[in-house]
Amino acid sequence: MADQDNTPVENDDDKNVSLAGGDELIDIMAFDEEAEPEPEIEGSEALEALQAENADLKDRLMRAMAEAENQRKRGERDRRDAEVYGGRKLARDLLSVYDNMQRALDAATDEQREANKSLFEGIDLTQRELILAFSKHKITPIVPEVGDKFDPEIHQAMFEAPVPNQPAGSVIQVMDTGFMIADRLLRPANVGVSSKG
Repeated sequence: MADQDNTPVENDDDKNVSLAGGDELIDIMAFDEEAEPEPEIEGSEALEALQAENADLKDRLMRAMAEAENQRKRGERDRRDAEVYGGRKLARDLLSVYDNMQRALDAATDEQREANKSLFEGIDLTQRELILAFSKHKITPIVPEVGDKFDPEIHQAMFEAPVPNQPAGSVIQVMDTGFMIADRLLRPANVGVSSKG
């Protein structure tokens, strides 16, 4: 077996040197004399300065991470709100369609219903479809009953009147159905409220 020559052989890029017979490459740039040496820490003042800088950088990093987490949570909340409440304006506009259908059904007499049975069945079915579409988007009706206690969170008092045998502050008439969208009020139910006799 011939002796191997152990003289260094230069590469084309003149940055690495390989030793004949070896698989390792030695990076000449690692031994560059012009590279600035790390400053040596001398004395307790330099150590304290480095520790203060380290604490400041750690504080900034923690604040940046907290801000990024807050941004992520805000973005997630905004996305959820947009999914649930994004159609609020359209839903509010469609409430008048619901109201008009309800008025048509309420205003019809029994004779009119019999004479135009298929027409009123169509209106009723269309209103049910609208309510079904509302429920798919978490829009639910608020339908108070006569005698229910007035709740200012979900009811709007249109008038007050004394009514015998009704306690003050109870619903005596329902004029318009109210609606919720998820857990928020879309429109209050318009009601008449009993006052003190």
